[in-house]
Formats: sequence, structure tokens, C-alpha cells
Amino acid sequence: MTEKPASTTAETAPKRDKPWLFRTYSGHSSAVESNKLYRKNLSRGQTGLSVAFDLPTQTGYDSDHPLARGEVGKVGVPVCHLGDMETLFDGIPLGQMNTSMTINAPAPWLLSLYIAAAERQGAERKSLQGTTQNDIVKEYLSRGTYIFPPQPSLKLTNDVVAFTYKEVPKWNPMNVCSYHLQEAGATPEQELAFALATAQAVLDTVRDSGQVPAEDFPKVVGRISFFVNAGIRFITEMCKMRAFVDLWDEICVNRYGVEDPKYRRFRYGVQVNSLGLTEQQPENNVYRILVEMLAVTLSKKARARAVQLPAWNEALGLPRPWDQQWSLRLQQIVAYETDLLEYGDLFDGSAVVDAKVEALKEQAREELARIDAMGGAISAVESSYMKQRLVESNTRRLKAIESGDMTVVGVNAFQEAEPSPLTTGEGSIMTVDESFEKAQIEALNGWRANRDQAAADKALADLASAAKEDRNIMEPSIACAHAGVTTGEWSQTLREIFGEYRAPTGVGRAAGAAKESGMVKVRERVDQVSERLGRRVKILVGKPGLDGHSNGAEQVAVRARDAGMEVVYEGIRLTPAQIVNAALEEGVHVVGLSILSGSHVTLVTDVMDRMRAAGLSDIPVIVGGIIPHEDEQTLKAAGVARVYTPKDYDLTQIVGDIIELVDGETQEAA
Repeated sequence: MTEKPASTTAETAPKRDKPWLFRTYSGHSSAVESNKLYRKNLSRGQTGLSVAFDLPTQTGYDSDHPLARGEVGKVGVPVCHLGDMETLFDGIPLGQMNTSMTINAPAPWLLSLYIAAAERQGAERKSLQGTTQNDIVKEYLSRGTYIFPPQPSLKLTNDVVAFTYKEVPKWNPMNVCSYHLQEAGATPEQELAFALATAQAVLDTVRDSGQVPAEDFPKVVGRISFFVNAGIRFITEMCKMRAFVDLWDEICVNRYGVEDPKYRRFRYGVQVNSLGLTEQQPENNVYRILVEMLAVTLSKKARARAVQLPAWNEALGLPRPWDQQWSLRLQQIVAYETDLLEYGDLFDGSAVVDAKVEALKEQAREELARIDAMGGAISAVESSYMKQRLVESNTRRLKAIESGDMTVVGVNAFQEAEPSPLTTGEGSIMTVDESFEKAQIEALNGWRANRDQAAADKALADLASAAKEDRNIMEPSIACAHAGVTTGEWSQTLREIFGEYRAPTGVGRAAGAAKESGMVKVRERVDQVSERLGRRVKILVGKPGLDGHSNGAEQVAVRARDAGMEVVYEGIRLTPAQIVNAALEEGVHVVGLSILSGSHVTLVTDVMDRMRAAGLSDIPVIVGGIIPHEDEQTLKAAGVARVYTPKDYDLTQIVGDIIELVDGETQEAA
């Protein structure tokens, strides 16, 4: 018998799937500095861009607006006009790049600037590929960079969707973002339901608007994408993604009648969980990031199309280019060194996985039905239902960490450790020099002085007419971009027509931890101090500046309320002057400030100066946020009584500290 020749390696090697897009979420200081970073990252193997804009840009303000003070270039790049956008992508061919932009309320504007910049490069609109994170619902619930009320916001999203499917057909105009829902405390079931309810609200609006013919609607459905979170419970997270795939297919078929399977694909990008990154033993975060990434890459049926990973030290401050490179290399090792992409789905037919997926789907369907019964996602936002549920679930998560029911290595278990050599020495995190803000404002003034003012005025008038007449605003917005209009001018024009909005905080009715055993002693102390003062201890919880990440402030407000304090909390986006005025009018005993955007020194110093000028220097001020040690010393030197960072996870203990601080200060004043 003749033996068959052995197969060659080439014949037997499994065919590898194409890797997902490699991104890092980045941008800081200025368009010039961010462009350098993007080109460097692309040279190191990054295959797509993910642009982080600073908070003034995200909330529709120019860099010289009073609310922008201290925020320019801190958590992203400032983009005030077409010149900034062209500088940001200088040397990067936009006709060949895949760009994700985290921008929400002003999404039509930033996309218009991007299109205008591409046109200046000679690229055709139809060649552009990328995504606008255009999910305004989650902004009301978690991230806080909204501007307009819900209905006008949906109108703007609808305009982007209706414009891009024809003019920029490779673009994802709507990125339903459940990432920040999990950051705000959402359970997997809530993340599924709230995100899908948002997608339904947007697609219902597009379907009913008349801008898209019925025969083209499946194409619109096919361009909807998602941006999700993956936490440390990676089996549950992987099952969540498989549930997303199934539920989205159900919605596309049953709600929208989409027959072509290619238009029903669940297409998503991911950033793994930043909420779970720890300040304590931060080097452990590398392992967390890897495990969380597996949740969205192991299962071929539900594999991410783009992945961006946080840096290991994001709980400490702004990561350096080297830190971002380390996260990029992690992706490349998994994609190119392992055999992950050589096999079919590893979990098809698993009874354990199938059961978990079905359980998640059933719970998500029940939550979706509740939201539908309220009138959909917008009604659930306006009634504060979804926000309240998130505050409550986040409260439960924090209590589980405090009690030890949820183990977090290095935080509430295995706390003894060697000092990390990665966190020591000069430049262990990146800081944004204040000179960038001054330079940005000077350049902005120069831009305004040198443009054709008549052309800018005409473009803004055309934009206003389109908004008032309920026409699609994209072409007028692109004309504004070419005419030199600024971000603040575009937004202000629409603010005057649509108005502004303050979302419900969800704190007032959220169930807290009043009956927890650890609260009993704290509540007794609050009662004792209140009796001595002759009235209930009152705390003002404030968020100065444009930082909309309100989770910490909300949880402090809920815990202080449960301890028996009277709480004044008016939500996000307050000026230092408004906070000090509220402290004066409300007669508070303590002021708590929460800032996570890196602008803490500028804003807190401003608050302290204004409190002294108002005769409130006897009221203690406490500050919480991602605050480096050297900045902590600066704040205390400015008069801040306490500084809390992510390592201070026990909220009951923090509230206990606050009441002792109030007791000491008021007795001393007496």
C-alpha cells in the first residue's frame, strides 16, 4: 500500500480571519500635539483612529467661553473650527482612514468639519469611513455632554442618519453607546435593554420623519452600529454580546421588517471597562484589560469589529504615549501571535453559554417591554426612570465592594503589596500645560479676525433657517465649516432655536443604603451634630466645569441623604460662581466638589477664592476625583479640607469623615 504524502503546512494551516480595527482613544492639548500622537500611533500599527475631543468641544463651546476655563485640551483635543480639524488630520489621508469620533450633541457639526477637511484634501464624501458616537440618550443618563432637549437632539441625529446613508454611505452615523451605561452602574440586562431602546428610539424617528424612503430604510438600519463595554466577569460579558446579536436580529426582523441578513448584523466597537481600573496596585490593571478584551474577541459569532483598550494607569491620570502603546501591543499580540482568529466560534453548542445567553435575553426583553410601555427611551429619560435605575444599581455595586461581597484585588483584598516602580518618578502620568489653553484662545481670536465675516454670518443665517424650517441641517453645517464658523457659534445658533436642557439626576428617588449596618453609627452622629446645630446638617454636592461624569457625585449625594443629611445636588455643569452662590443661599455646612476631567486645580482654586470673597471661608470644602498626589497637596494648600481619589472606595466611611469634619469646624467657629 502506497502511503499518501503528508500535506504541506500551507495546505493544513487554518485560514485566519481578518483582525478587528486596532484603535486607541486619544487626543489632548491641541490639534498639533494630537496630530503628532495620531501619526506616531499609526506608525506603530494602529489601524484606525478614535478621537477624544475636549469637554468644551463636546458641549458646543469655543475655547474662550467662560465655562471652558480650565477644561481646554484636558480630556481631549479642542476643535473650534475647520483650521483645527485640518491641523488635527494633517498628513493623514482621510479618504483612506477609518475614524471614530466621540462626539454627541454637536455630532452634526464635528462630522461637517470632518467632511469639509476631507474635501479640502481632495477626498470624496463617498470614500469616508468611520463612526460618529451620536447617542444622545446615554448622555442624559451617564456622560453628561448633552446640550439640547431630547426631541431636538433626536432631530439632529435623524439629520445625520438621513444625510450620511446617501452622501457618505460607508459612514456609521449612529453609534449606540452602552459603554457609559455600564460605567454608570448598569447591569448586563440594563445595558442590553437601555441600548436597544435607544436604537429603537432613533430608528423610529428616522422611519417616521419622511427623510428616508421606505425602500431605503433597511440600508439605514444596516448602518447603525454600537459601542459597548466589557467588564471583568468576562463569561457573562461574552454571553451579553451573543445576546446583543440575537436581540438586535429580532428587532430588525420584527420591528422593522428587515429581510436582508447583512443589514441585520450587530456591528460594534468596544472599549473595555475603565470603571474597574484601580488606583491601588495599578499594574494589576494590565491583567484586567486583557481578560476583559477576551470577552469581545473569543466568540466569533459576536466578535468586535473595532477594539480600543484603556491604559493601565487611567485611574491615576492622563496616560502617556508609552502607556497607550502598551495597550496597542496587547491587541497585536492577541491578534497576530495567538491562533484565536484561525477557528470558528468556540462556544456554539455550549449548554452553559446558551443558558446564560437565553437568561440575559429574557431579562432584557422584560426591561425593554417596561420602557416601551412608558413610551420608549425618551420618555424613560424624561421621567428619570432609567437614570434612577442606574444610580440604584451603581449603589448596589459599591456596597458589594465595601462589604467585601465583591472582591477587587488590591482594593478590598490582598492589599499588602510592594510599591510599583511604574508609578514613581518624574512624568509617570501626562499633564496638560496651562499654556495650551492660552495659545488655543489666541489662535481662535486670530481665526475669527482673518475669516470672511460676511460669509460666516450668511452661513449661520442659513443654518438657523434650516433648523427653524425643520430641514436637514447637514449641508448648511458643512457650508458653515467652509465659511469659518466656530463650534460655539454653530451651537449657539441652535441653542437659541432649540433651547438647552438639564437632565434629571436620578438621585431624589433612588433607593440607597439607609438600612445597612455600617450606616447606623454614621446616622447617629449626623443626628447628634444636627441637634447641636439646631437644624439638619446640609451638604452641597457640586460639579464645577464641564465634566459630566456624575457617578461619584451621585453616590456621595445618595449616601449623605441616607445618613440623614440634607443634600443640595443640582447636577452637572455649574460655574464656580453658581456653586458659591448656592452655598450662600442654601446655608450649607459643607461643600463637596467632584471633578474627573483634570481641571481640578483651576476650578477648585476659583471656588475657594470666591468662597473667601463671599465670607464663607468657615465652610469646609472637600474634593473628589482623579487627582495626582502633587495636585492633592496644591488643593490642600489652597484651603481644601479633604481630597478623595478612586482609592477611597468606602462611601460610608467618607460620609463619616464629612460629619466629623462638620462637627469640628462648627464647634471651632462657635
